[in-house]
Amino acid sequence: MSPYLAAEDLSMFGRDPWWLVVVKAVFCFAFLMVTVLISIVMERKVVAWMQLRVGPNRHGPWGMLQSLADGVKLMLKEDIVVRRADKVVYVLAPIVAAVPAFMAIAVIPFGPAGNEISVFGQRTTMQLTDLPIAMLYILAVASVGIYGIVLAGWSSGSTYPLLGGLRSCAQMISYEIAMGAAFASVFLYSGSMSTSTIVEQQTDRWYVLLLPVSFLLYIVTMVGETNRAPFDMPESEGDLVGGFNTEYSSIKFAMFMLAEYINMVTVSAVATTLFLGGWRAPWPVSTFWEGANHGWWPLLWFTAKVVLLLFFFVWLRGTLPRVRYDQLMKLGWKVLIPVSLVWLMLVASIRALRNEGYDFADIAFYVAAAVLALLLLSFVADMFRDRAGRAERPAEQPPTAFDPMAGGFPVPPLPGQELPPVPRRRPRRDRELIVSGGTDTHRDGPLGGSAEGKEASDG
Repeated sequence: MSPYLAAEDLSMFGRDPWWLVVVKAVFCFAFLMVTVLISIVMERKVVAWMQLRVGPNRHGPWGMLQSLADGVKLMLKEDIVVRRADKVVYVLAPIVAAVPAFMAIAVIPFGPAGNEISVFGQRTTMQLTDLPIAMLYILAVASVGIYGIVLAGWSSGSTYPLLGGLRSCAQMISYEIAMGAAFASVFLYSGSMSTSTIVEQQTDRWYVLLLPVSFLLYIVTMVGETNRAPFDMPESEGDLVGGFNTEYSSIKFAMFMLAEYINMVTVSAVATTLFLGGWRAPWPVSTFWEGANHGWWPLLWFTAKVVLLLFFFVWLRGTLPRVRYDQLMKLGWKVLIPVSLVWLMLVASIRALRNEGYDFADIAFYVAAAVLALLLLSFVADMFRDRAGRAERPAEQPPTAFDPMAGGFPVPPLPGQELPPVPRRRPRRDRELIVSGGTDTHRDGPLGGSAEGKEASDG
């Protein structure tokens, strides 16, 4: 076995009595719900601060109970079932979207596995459970949650929700490939898919420093997976009214919103576990305080990192506009997937060389030589392609005429077409008003024409 592969010791899991398992499950549920309430209020206040608005300030001190008031309001609203909907799937879709969002938190470590805490006199770990393939479990659960959005759009029996569901399906396929490649880089470097083992491997250096490209790839894909701005195409109100949840109301609509925010907390917890050291204290604190990673303190560091990532979600929403759907697909298929695959091969090559005993300087030299060779080849290919393109480029054709009412509907100009010049507004002394019902014109007259003009038109 390679010395760089982690030795998994999961013997401390699965020994808790049933009542303690229930207590830990309730704690995970409460952690998600409280974090969701905090994130909703934080989103409204931060966006209001960025846009120079007041924000919520009525419910509770400083408006801190605004999200709780919204939840109560949604539960008390009238529950409407669309007549043309598939009733069974229509009701089950919010449940399918919300339940998997809660399940992923089961394998996230809130503290070190070797440092047990006391709960009602029983020693236990700060993690519900762990698996040798815990990260594959998280990927599988996240994939199932997307079906709730797809089924909601299909079962509503309406056009706009169906388009939103299809967008969500295509977006999930596009971004989960790059997300899986980012996970694979962590697996190769840590030698394990267990979440607790991955955190233990970050004792000396967090993976955000060792695998920066993987971290950036995951940050982009986690925004796309949660359908958050600027990638909120499945529910874009500008062209789909509200997307997949247009025909939902009351508690079913609230479950979709709950699933979205819980997914934000889940992907933030996964990013913290894989790249930000998990429950470990940040570097300045861990150096001069030996007890920073013991007791209940790891829960504080973990929560602080998750809240920072949630702030990043809000920051993006208040900063970037929504992208077009073609830009979303182009980023996923033409940028994220190729970069993730190249980076994965690079990480695999480095790990293979390290396992063979090569020095780090030799590995850096080989990697730099390969990168320079690729850049040189791409430069030569681009140069020859530009020459061939200039040689085969036909003479410039005059722009085709543009019909703004082609087919009876207002349409934008196609590639190669130009908009007609906008007529400039003439000075008042040169403008002429055509009297309604006649052809007489009058200069500098009132808006409805002069009295003589009206008489002449009547005659």
